[in-house]
Amino acid sequence: MVNFLLERTAPLPLDEAWRRLTDWPRHGDAVPLTRITVTPSGPTREGTVVLARSGIGPLSFDDPMEVTLWRPPTDNAPGLCRLDKRGRFITGWAELEVHPGPGGRTRVLWREELRVRLLPRLFDPLLGAAARYVFGRAVNGLLRRR
Repeated sequence: MVNFLLERTAPLPLDEAWRRLTDWPRHGDAVPLTRITVTPSGPTREGTVVLARSGIGPLSFDDPMEVTLWRPPTDNAPGLCRLDKRGRFITGWAELEVHPGPGGRTRVLWREELRVRLLPRLFDPLLGAAARYVFGRAVNGLLRRR
C-alpha cells in the first residue's frame, strides 16, 4: 500500500481549478494510455462512477472509482471530492481538495492511497515513486490546460 500527497498552487480562481481537476474525461488526456468513461452522464455527484481503462489490448485493466464525497467549493468553503477505487486489481482512494491560496491563487491537494493486488510490498517504494510522478504530471497538465 502506498500513500502520497501532492500539493500545487495554480494562478486560477477556485472554481476553475475545481472544474479542471474534476473534468474526468480530461484525466485520460493527462495519463498515458488511459481512457476515461463516466456513468451516469451529466454532472458529477455522489455515486458517479469514473472508469479509467489503462493499457494496450490484452494488457489493459480497469480502475473503477466511485465518487463517495462531492463538495464543490463555495465562497466560504474549500472543495473536496473523494473517489473510492473499486477495482479487482487497483484499490484504495483519492481525495482532491481546492483551497484559496496566496495572492488569489488556488491551493490544490491530491491525497491518494493506492494498493495493487498481487504486487508484493517490496515494490511499494517503486510504486510510490511512479504514482507521484504520473499523478504529479497529470495534476500539472490538468491545471495548465483549459
